[in-house]
Amino acid sequence: MKKRFTDEQIVKLIKEHEAGKSATDIAREYNISQATFYSWQKKYSGMEVSDVKRLKELEAENHRLKEMVADLSLDNKVLKDIVSKN
Repeated sequence: MKKRFTDEQIVKLIKEHEAGKSATDIAREYNISQATFYSWQKKYSGMEVSDVKRLKELEAENHRLKEMVADLSLDNKVLKDIVSKN
């Protein structure tokens, strides 16, 4: 799924809100729902663009590590099954 807004744009929108612009005006101007804006605000509030990029990198690394653990757990189970049969 293609994202309409980059991380930099999302941080910019949140900064506008922190500067005093209402969430309703921001949502109307950028054609997003207020719920979307508030979910972005919950996730990215207080962050800079570099922090958001680092967060994305950490999330990707976490995903890779979880996949590795799942693969190793499956291998471990298969090996235990083989040993128990012998």
